Amino acid sequence: MTTPAAVSSGARHGSVTNILAAAVVGIGSLRENPLRTILSTLGVIIGVGALVSVLSLGDAMQRFVRGELSRTTDLQNLSIRSLTQLNVNGVNVPVRNYPVFTLRDLDDIRRDITPLRGAAMTLGGTARVTYARTGNQRQVNISAATAGVEQITPPNLIGGRMFTASEASHNAPVILLSNLLASELAAERGIHSILGAFVRVHGIPMEVIGIHAAYKGERGYAATVPFAAASALLGSSATLRTPTILLKAESVEDVQRVKQEVEDWLATRYRDWETSVQISTREGTLEQAMQGLMIMKLFLGALAGISLLVGGIGIMNIMLANVTERTREIGIRKAIGARARDIQWQFLTEAVAVSCFGSTAGVLLGAVISAGTLVGIRKWVGAEQMAFTMSPSTVVVAAAAAVAIGVIFGTYPARRAGRLSPIDAIRHE
Repeated sequence: MTTPAAVSSGARHGSVTNILAAAVVGIGSLRENPLRTILSTLGVIIGVGALVSVLSLGDAMQRFVRGELSRTTDLQNLSIRSLTQLNVNGVNVPVRNYPVFTLRDLDDIRRDITPLRGAAMTLGGTARVTYARTGNQRQVNISAATAGVEQITPPNLIGGRMFTASEASHNAPVILLSNLLASELAAERGIHSILGAFVRVHGIPMEVIGIHAAYKGERGYAATVPFAAASALLGSSATLRTPTILLKAESVEDVQRVKQEVEDWLATRYRDWETSVQISTREGTLEQAMQGLMIMKLFLGALAGISLLVGGIGIMNIMLANVTERTREIGIRKAIGARARDIQWQFLTEAVAVSCFGSTAGVLLGAVISAGTLVGIRKWVGAEQMAFTMSPSTVVVAAAAAVAIGVIFGTYPARRAGRLSPIDAIRHE
């Protein structure tokens, strides 16, 4: 006795068999007329190639911009500083029991938090700087920093060097001057550079080992000294109770992870740290830059998608011509038992097969175009860091677009073929 479940299973099996048979017939018909098949895929090849090349170039551009932003900006940086006061309804209210970070905290962060490219501590204050040869004094903003600060904020020097880890640990009497300060001190003595000379900071002689480059709008005087010298050089002007910890994540993508680990680290050591510690990042700037690039990438992708639509229209025209030429064949197939959906599956399979073949060739064409364009950019523009890249999402988008084009533009010809009357189709000449 045949059960309903067996009947249902047999029906499903028969349906799958019919679909596969229709697919085989459809693909076989494509082989019978290779020239027409190639012509129908040409539009898809060009469309997918344009889409892939644009998306691939967009991927390369995003990667290049990310690298440049990471190399030349502080987007990977985080700062941790204690809050000594809060603004409540326009009134500054002192914060009690705020944490005072120490070098031991810095060592703990270096050990416990990953992935970090660098960690340092800075302390700001003011001091009078005197050039021993003239005795003239200037009020200078002093930044005391630990060794490794150059990994986080690379110094832009026009001469000299940064102090070494050994000099920092041994509190060597060395100092780096801002360009304006160094230029004025050199002018007082009528010399070209003050590099290698000695200045007095809070009465302590310090050797000038580096000079920062000038920047637009530079007005005040600034200098950098080893962190260990802060208390002696800065005295009461230093914010000795509120040093700042600077961190640099391994990559822009790691910033959020590092921030979360810092929050966990603070939560295990300081009570109510949310109201007494501020963690600052530049994620907003990065998101704006990446959003602009994504909008440009989507806009160019939409333009390239127009050519893909043209390819889809070409597929539909070819499929309609196939239906007209094979009307008698369709009538005979229906007369011997083929159903309307079998005919529809046959022609829909042909359209999707054409799209998939065009997609494969288009991906290769797009990769070649993208690689060739990048070679030209590196040669003529000099952007050596701009390397060819093709993300998996680009290939997926191209494949999905090709299948969608085949289904969308192949549906109408397939439905038209399936609706043909067997008698009228057989009589068609």
